Amino acid sequence: MMLSGKIALVTGAAQGIGRDIALGLAADGADVAICDVNLEAAQKTAADIEAKGRKSLALKANVAASAEVTGMIDQVVEKFGRIDVLVNNAGITRDGLILRMKDEDWDLVLSINLKGSFLCTKAALKHMTKQRSGTIINIASIVGAMGNAGQANYVASKAGLIGLTKTIAREYANRNVTANAVAPGFIDTAMTQALSEQVRQDLAKQIPLGRLGSSEDVANAVRFLASPAAAYITGQVIHVNGGMYM
Repeated sequence: MMLSGKIALVTGAAQGIGRDIALGLAADGADVAICDVNLEAAQKTAADIEAKGRKSLALKANVAASAEVTGMIDQVVEKFGRIDVLVNNAGITRDGLILRMKDEDWDLVLSINLKGSFLCTKAALKHMTKQRSGTIINIASIVGAMGNAGQANYVASKAGLIGLTKTIAREYANRNVTANAVAPGFIDTAMTQALSEQVRQDLAKQIPLGRLGSSEDVANAVRFLASPAAAYITGQVIHVNGGMYM
C-alpha cells in the first residue's frame, strides 16, 4: 500500500492499458479518478476500484479541450482535496503513409496525444506546485524512440511526449514534482488481438523475450514510478518492450 492516502488521475482509463493502470494504482492504496470520453465505461472502471475498497470518480472529458481539462482537474481536487499522481494515457491512432495522410488525421492525433498531455499536465501542476509534491507519468511508445512506417502522426506525438516529459522534469524538480515516461512495445491488447495469429507470431519473433507484453506489464512500471521507491527518478523513459528496442 505504498500509495495510501495519495490521489491519482488516469486519462483514457475506461479500458485497456489505462484501466489496468488505474486498477494497479488502486491496489497500491491510491484513490483514483478515471477520465475518458466513454463515461459509461469509465463508470464501470470506477465501480471496480470502489469494489476494492478505494474511492473513485468517473469523469468525461476531451483532453484536447482546455476548458474541459481544467474542469476535470478542478473536480478531482474538489472531491479529494489534492492530486498527487497524473497519468497521461489517453491516445488515439489514425495510421497512414505520409503521402496519403490527411491533414485532419495529423492534427487530431497530435491534439489528443500531445496537446492533451500538455493541457492535463499544466492544469495539474497548478496544484502540485502549491503542494510542493507530485508525480507525472506520460505513456509514450516504443515507436516514439525508433519510428514506424505508416504512423508519422502517432510517432511524432509520442516522440514529442518524451521531450515534454524531460522539460517538465527540469522545470519542476525544484518543486519536488517528478516527470517520467513509460514507453510500451507491442502489448497484447484488443488492437493486437485483432491481428491474425501469423502476424502475432511474426511480431513475437522480433522480441527477444519471445512474447507480446501485457497491459499489466505496463501498469507495473507506472506503479513503480508513482511510488516513493522512485522518488529520485525524473526525466527518464522506462521502456517496457521485452528487449525489442534497447
